Amino acid sequence: MGELRPLGEDLTQESRALAQALRELFEGLDVSVRRYAARHRRDPGTFSRYLNGTRLPPWEVIMGIMTDLAEHRGTTVTPEAIEFIRGLHGSAFDSSSSPKHAVEIIEQQLADADHVSRRSSVRGDILGDALLERQNRIANLEVRLSQMEAALTAERERAGQLASAHPDVSELRGERDVLRQEVTRLGNELQAAHEQRDAAEARCDLLERQLAAVEHPAALPAAPPLRMPKVLVVDDQPDNLLAMTAVLETLDQELVTVSSGRDALKALLHHDDFAVIIMDVQMPEMDGYETAAHIKRRARNRDVPIIFLTAMGVDPEHTARGYAAGAVDYISKPFDPWALRAKVAVFTEIHLERRIGPPEGTASRPSST
Repeated sequence: MGELRPLGEDLTQESRALAQALRELFEGLDVSVRRYAARHRRDPGTFSRYLNGTRLPPWEVIMGIMTDLAEHRGTTVTPEAIEFIRGLHGSAFDSSSSPKHAVEIIEQQLADADHVSRRSSVRGDILGDALLERQNRIANLEVRLSQMEAALTAERERAGQLASAHPDVSELRGERDVLRQEVTRLGNELQAAHEQRDAAEARCDLLERQLAAVEHPAALPAAPPLRMPKVLVVDDQPDNLLAMTAVLETLDQELVTVSSGRDALKALLHHDDFAVIIMDVQMPEMDGYETAAHIKRRARNRDVPIIFLTAMGVDPEHTARGYAAGAVDYISKPFDPWALRAKVAVFTEIHLERRIGPPEGTASRPSST
């Protein structure tokens, strides 16, 4: 194929075995990584990391490769092949679940958020300079127009004539109107750039707290003697709900689990005091994006942070759509237990800070939403 990157360094034996098996399957498709990723609307960089073992692929991605290969060869996927690859996938997942792996996941998210922040800042500077230049040009035009109009009025008064528009004045007015439209457009784009930068900075603050929660879990404040907030988990796959319940039950919080977007909306009507919502993106009937949009339209729930759980890879296209829908965080399937616990623990900490204030002797941290 020529496009496959070498296997990643420092892979566990289990991750290396899975990556080698996936590479053998993929090479049978006789297609480039970029073209295959485009065909399935996936980020080619993320897909390449699946094949070199540095990122664990969701099971849906693996099944997609196996199904495509069977179709390419005119055969069917055998149960034996599925079970063999499923075993490799499970072993790789178990071996990669560690605080170190969670730190790597969150550090990559932090790097992505920092990149968005810096890019937005640069764009804001460029737009700010362009806006100032247009405003200065309008000011200069206003001075010239004022002088010309005063001179024309005085000249026509001396001649006893009615003042009428001069071609030069009309041209300057037209130029001024065009510049005013550009100022409005640039102002809107500048505001959007600032909002994007501020949102990215808020994500950076949030992710830094999550890193601290993974690296120093004992540093999180003990739960106050109050009713702990709930966690809403939304996923149409029962296995995923069971897995997340097993991971999060150690946090001593009530978990409300539902299997659809509509049930999530009902749960938010019948329960209150949620610290965070963990929601699968790909669900039938009402997907995660649509459900999040409904939640954010409700005054009662719009401030509850949403973590999107996605099997599509955390690439710019999906994250941008998710943030626009109201998500504040992402985690990929198969999810890392340490990373998921850290994210939920931090959102719970933020929720308690808002309810009772930060612990005595600590500074208030920036809001994540």
